[in-house]
Amino acid sequence: AGSQCLSWTGLNWFFCSLPAATAAVYKQWIPNTNFETASNWDKGRVPCARDVVHFDKDKVVSVFVGSPHALTDMYLPLNGEFLLAAGAAFTAFDGSWDPGCDSGGTVRFADAEHRSWFDPTLWRDVLPSGELRPGGPIFSVHEERVPCRHDDVLFQPETSFRVNTDSAQPVIQLRSISVMGQELNTPSSWAGYLGGPSAPLQFHGNGTLQVTGTGCPDKSGCACGNALDGPRICAALLRAPGRQCPEPACQSPLQPLGHCCGICGATINLEFTPDFDLQKYQDKLVQELLSQPRYAGVQLAMSKVHRAQTFLGLVSRGAAPLIQMVLIDDRAGAQAGTAAQQLAADIMQDIAQHGEALGISSGRMEVATGSTATGQVGSPPVSRIAAGTVMGLLFSLLFLGGILFLYRRGKLR
Repeated sequence: AGSQCLSWTGLNWFFCSLPAATAAVYKQWIPNTNFETASNWDKGRVPCARDVVHFDKDKVVSVFVGSPHALTDMYLPLNGEFLLAAGAAFTAFDGSWDPGCDSGGTVRFADAEHRSWFDPTLWRDVLPSGELRPGGPIFSVHEERVPCRHDDVLFQPETSFRVNTDSAQPVIQLRSISVMGQELNTPSSWAGYLGGPSAPLQFHGNGTLQVTGTGCPDKSGCACGNALDGPRICAALLRAPGRQCPEPACQSPLQPLGHCCGICGATINLEFTPDFDLQKYQDKLVQELLSQPRYAGVQLAMSKVHRAQTFLGLVSRGAAPLIQMVLIDDRAGAQAGTAAQQLAADIMQDIAQHGEALGISSGRMEVATGSTATGQVGSPPVSRIAAGTVMGLLFSLLFLGGILFLYRRGKLR
């Protein structure tokens, strides 16, 4: 059976039909504004027959109703909608006895205005079927727990929602969006949905969602695209109860790009060639290294990032694409991060032996103790470090000598 919706704007009410459920997607929005969700009410329970239901008049709402309800009274906002499932309805309470509803009262609908698109605690990874993705050794940095530009987004069927899209970027690109079971995977289909009555009630904020219908075209991976909203993501994470960054057990925690918390473990930055395949390399690491019993409890995040580069540490040279690998483990106390660091050393050794065949030109490892190691395929790591240091010193001396020469000739004041 299909669904229907009962909507109002001011004093104007109208009915509409909702599409049948189709495909699910990759990242799923967790909260909802359903009538039957107990946490959506200030009393922590669904209203019953003797209750007076109260929606704040100035709050915009979209509310899915999955079953029939008898109520004593209901105050509606000036702008909102009820999405009625088949068989759902509201009727006036006739005074008969209602089990579990001996004493009535005023039950208010909770405020959903501040649920942010860029809150990583409000999203979860799902399989294409819509089922929760099983746990494993792969995790995501915080910026990538929010939908990235080539991701599919799922709002669960038979649910309503309201999400704030305030963003540091005017357009938030996505591959597709699925709402009420309807997958919108072309710019035209999404534009059609935005022109309907529900979209303004479900999405609000200064960021505009844009559906492109295209996935990542590069086998070496694509940057997530959430870097500009990184501060917003971290602020939302730290505001969430119980989600604050734990105090690192190590003395010199690392701060990976896109991650809000310092880690005890290791990072590896890879420079790559056109032959590099991110997914194949990640699968190789899982099968050959992460599956070993000694690395139980170690987790890996791997993705393409853009790291800012400077000339002599002063002049910006733009951002270079790198593959960032973040390794953490479940060790505690003085052992925190040690298994992750050992795995990073094994990965660097494997790169030295097989990197060229994998499309990796060089790798740079950094561990939470503060030490670093650099390896280039086909050349000893130590010689590369020494050569780079000597060249840097020579160039610095030439640069300072040139400044002194110009100053003495009166050309530089």
